[in-house]
Amino acid sequence: MINILVNEWKGFLRNKLFIFLSLFFLISLCGVTLFGIIQNEKQVETQKIAKEHIRKQWDEMEPSNPHSAAHFGSYAFKSTSILNSIDEGINSVTGNVLRLEGHKQNDVVFSEASQSLLISKFGKLKPALIFQFIIPLFLIFFAFNSYTSERSNGRLKLLLIQGASLRKIVFSKVFSIWVIGIILLITSIIVQFIFNGTQLSSDTLLRLMLLFSTYAIYFFIIVNLTVLLSVVFKNSTAALSITILIWVVWTIFLPSIIGKTAEEINPLPTRIDFKESMADDRSKGIDGHNPRGDRRQALEKATLEQYNVDKLEDLPINFSGILMQADEEYGNKVWDKHFGSLYNQLKAQKYIYQISGVFNPFISLQNLSMGLSGTDMYHHLDFLAQAEKYRRVFIKSLNDEYAFGGSKTGQRGWKASNDFFRSVKEFHYKNPTFSSFFSKYIIDFLILLFWLVILSILLSFSSRKTLDI
Repeated sequence: MINILVNEWKGFLRNKLFIFLSLFFLISLCGVTLFGIIQNEKQVETQKIAKEHIRKQWDEMEPSNPHSAAHFGSYAFKSTSILNSIDEGINSVTGNVLRLEGHKQNDVVFSEASQSLLISKFGKLKPALIFQFIIPLFLIFFAFNSYTSERSNGRLKLLLIQGASLRKIVFSKVFSIWVIGIILLITSIIVQFIFNGTQLSSDTLLRLMLLFSTYAIYFFIIVNLTVLLSVVFKNSTAALSITILIWVVWTIFLPSIIGKTAEEINPLPTRIDFKESMADDRSKGIDGHNPRGDRRQALEKATLEQYNVDKLEDLPINFSGILMQADEEYGNKVWDKHFGSLYNQLKAQKYIYQISGVFNPFISLQNLSMGLSGTDMYHHLDFLAQAEKYRRVFIKSLNDEYAFGGSKTGQRGWKASNDFFRSVKEFHYKNPTFSSFFSKYIIDFLILLFWLVILSILLSFSSRKTLDI
């Protein structure tokens, strides 16, 4: 089998078209990978400047009312990892900046897709785009006649006479072409190591290794399928036509169809309905029987009893701060209800999309590529959760300062010092490790392995006998 592999590569190296295309892809892939790294570094630097500017504004804030500062708010920045330069995932659509303020749980804003006319449906030119769309086509065009050409020129019969089994010959074809994809993968990873070597953590290395394995498995599936069709139909034109048709269905039609189906099964509320439902729950109560006015009266009565006074003006603290924090905490319950339901629907849609990989391994590849790069929905929801957790602590510190920092009820002009504002810690997003998210991607790994095993078994079965050679 090794001798056959060596002979296959000798044949490749004699082919000027193969050498030209290989060099073209190697140079292009190096360029795209390098461009992605530079683009990523520029985004990190821009984000760093913006964060420093926002923090400087906050630290230099003049003495002011803490509630006004809560409306002034701050911003949470979704940090960019090294692997974002390989696959940008949903980041260009969702954005990476979140405004943090009182009384609101905001959406992420300033997405690149909303600010640029250059973002296509495929996203920006990143290595993932080449790995998912271009290289598979490259492998298909080299694999579609690898069996039929040997059969038509009589070399296949000669190899069989010399003692080689058809199964070994066929799998040698598969492995020799698959190695082309592996070389291109390794090239991209080497560029990552050269320019990001000092920033590679153990988690990033794990993600990079799994990313390499994922694409390697998918390339093997593509080559295996192409050679299988070549063996079954014994006709280069038929094998190429059917493989290209399958590739188009996998990469273009099925993802859209399955995405629409998932949305129909678990429809999301419209933005208007979503906001109106939250507003109703804030004013009327989550259960519909606990309106805002009654909640205020109950809180006022409990506070007066706690401090043993008859009027709000007699309180040693500022009731307005207590009221604002109570309203904030009730709002948190409303947001947990509505945003929690929304996120559960998104996860349900995602699960349907993942399951569909049984019919389309390209979907499993995309899920794993984005997940391993830290640019998928699960990582985005993690950022939103961390940012919201910080927002609640941030707003509570402002409300507590207003309530207990020295002002009394009715003192609307009271101001907190600059020292207090400088003491408020800023938000730092902690990227999750892949091990903490691994369970969410097991199904994608298993589906890719399922396709690998099934196609290998079918190819092995199809090449058991030397029929009509």
